[in-house]
Amino acid sequence: MKFVLPVLVVVGLLAAVLVRPPHIFLILGGLSVCAAAVFTCTGKVWVRFNGWVYRAEEPGWFWWEVAVDYLIGVCFIGYFLFRVT
Repeated sequence: MKFVLPVLVVVGLLAAVLVRPPHIFLILGGLSVCAAAVFTCTGKVWVRFNGWVYRAEEPGWFWWEVAVDYLIGVCFIGYFLFRVT
């Protein structure tokens, strides 16, 4: 579980190179939602510039970051659906 975030970043960057818009938004949205699901299950989330935050130690900050990750994913997927139709 230590390498989940770097793997997601690498997959996202490879997808950005290989896939052209608007499909990249679907891939990035899916990655963001998957990362939020993994963070929810593991009980720790990567906070930009601050490192790992654990659900047991700082629940407010943890759930805020998980909600932001879900929201980013939903926005990317929604943008993809808006662009395709």
